[in-house]
Amino acid sequence: MWTSDLAVMLIAGVPLIVGLSGAGAASGEAAVEAAIVATSGVGAGADSGGTAAAAAAPSSSAAAVAAPGDGKTVIEAARSRPGIVATFSIVAADTDTGEVGVAVASRFFAVGSVVPWARADVGAVATQATANTSYGPRGLDLLAAGLSPEEALAVLKRTDADISQRQVGIVAADGRSVTYTGSKCNPWAGGRAGKNYAVQGNILTGEAVVAALEKTFLETRGDLAQRLYAALVAGDAAGGDSRGRQSAALYVARAHAGYGGFNDRAIDVRVDDHADPIKELGRLTTMARMNDAWNRGWTFFTQKKFAEALLWQEKTAAMAPDNPEVLYDLAVIRLAAGKKAEALDALRTAVTANPKLRTQARSDKDLDALRGDASFEALLK
Repeated sequence: MWTSDLAVMLIAGVPLIVGLSGAGAASGEAAVEAAIVATSGVGAGADSGGTAAAAAAPSSSAAAVAAPGDGKTVIEAARSRPGIVATFSIVAADTDTGEVGVAVASRFFAVGSVVPWARADVGAVATQATANTSYGPRGLDLLAAGLSPEEALAVLKRTDADISQRQVGIVAADGRSVTYTGSKCNPWAGGRAGKNYAVQGNILTGEAVVAALEKTFLETRGDLAQRLYAALVAGDAAGGDSRGRQSAALYVARAHAGYGGFNDRAIDVRVDDHADPIKELGRLTTMARMNDAWNRGWTFFTQKKFAEALLWQEKTAAMAPDNPEVLYDLAVIRLAAGKKAEALDALRTAVTANPKLRTQARSDKDLDALRGDASFEALLK
């Protein structure tokens, strides 16, 4: 399959170029690579084999590597090496909303501290197997410098002497993607890439896991977090990590999505050690999606964009109708948007559910427009 650094894979009888040769690398890529090597302290390494799949159109490709010898023996050996991040993951982009993200699960403690990396308007990276965590920030820097995911992968491969032990998925904010599995990753190991996503895994029960990740992501409707989580659930149901479950994480980045609009962290949830980490991740993701909508509403409020604030806070209240703090902020935003009666309704529900909010309301300047109103004053008693 391999000729120098150029890989040609036959997918349904169609040749697909999935790697870059050193001689064929663009001058821009070479310049970026030189800068990366100069600053990273990582020496160039020869590619000792592996498979890659890249995509820039709505099609998919699959790649798998099985280490020689008895698969069971290889897997058992891996269990004694905690440095191997045996896992399944998906990196994805939503070109309509500008979101990029990663979802991952593994029989590995705190997989969210190793695998997922994302940057708004740039892309997302999942680095796993014998993970080289520098692939996260370096991969994103390469994308930000203008390289495609495939070109970024080529740079990472040529600057890593242990590339055959790595597995990585990269997606750019514009939907281009690539996945790579080194030849020494423990079986089952492989991945698929298509427009807006790349899925990959190692020490899995079989190829059905990445197939389920891919199929479910493509067929699920909803926001990016919902689609990522649905894919993770499907991968787990198809067999997941052959060693079992322990941790999971989901990370979505969007420009100015963090608290107050100061960073791009829209959703960032992790389950580090749990008997059913994917189920628990689902609970946290539901809360995080609500919190993301809430943050959008409050950020617009602080910017005095009251119509936009009201839209998002009403959505938040629909997602969390029994949350008194959400309803309190809904009252504040409704009042700012000129909806006094509706603001009082929300505030009444909020202070009934949590009487301690009355103390806050008594001195909250955001509610000054209600002072002197008999209904409001009655609520504070």
